[in-house]
Amino acid sequence: MGHGSYEHIAVSESGFVATIEVRRAPNNFIDTDMVGEIADALEVYDRVTDVRAIVLCSDGKHFCAGADFGSRGADGVARATKRGRHLYKEAQRLWRTGKPIVAAVQGAAVGAGVGLAVMADFRVTCPEARFSVNFTRLGYHPGFGLTASLPRLIGMQQATLLMYTGRRLTGEEALRIGLADYCVAQDQVRARAVELAAEIASSAPLSIVATRETMRRGLAEAVARATEREFEEQDWMRSTADFKEGTKAMGERRAPNFQAK
Repeated sequence: MGHGSYEHIAVSESGFVATIEVRRAPNNFIDTDMVGEIADALEVYDRVTDVRAIVLCSDGKHFCAGADFGSRGADGVARATKRGRHLYKEAQRLWRTGKPIVAAVQGAAVGAGVGLAVMADFRVTCPEARFSVNFTRLGYHPGFGLTASLPRLIGMQQATLLMYTGRRLTGEEALRIGLADYCVAQDQVRARAVELAAEIASSAPLSIVATRETMRRGLAEAVARATEREFEEQDWMRSTADFKEGTKAMGERRAPNFQAK
């Protein structure tokens, strides 16, 4: 398949469906290198005619519990890598690939993890899953393109509500507002995602890619514009007392005491 070797993901193919599995259990925290590898894999599959749909899933308890604020320092969400790349530049690549993607969300999708799930065309989840766009609870600005992608998916009002409150939704609640498309038993999430991908893959492949391009027209550009704005806001917020308090409070599992400074 011309993949080379990956450090953070595993790829496989069965029939017309490819699977990209994030392997950073249990939390599958996001960073530039991991997102870059997902983008690499998607770009490879764009050139493989026998792959017609893709399942994006994670090994472990959570789908993606967000950016790693702990071991990577407070700026983990926007760090540059040893290769000098930037998280949001890598993320923008995800939106420019052509094949349909079904995300299997078997556990928590938090912060940037929601962004990764929303990047897919469809989401299969379970009652035990939790979705939280929690940036403002950390004293931070939403990122990973969510200010553009989330309103397009669930509407401006619902998206704004989730961003202002940072509230956690169950899989059933996500289904109800259109954040997820299917809610099944936890041990069936990946199988259902593969089933849906296979159903999509039974349609004519040239038609699917063309239709997807039409349906998602302008989305990659909107996400690119959004991430520029998101990064600018995150950049100055990282140095605020409230961001330090928000991340500290999260680590200590307590309510934050924000000071507006």
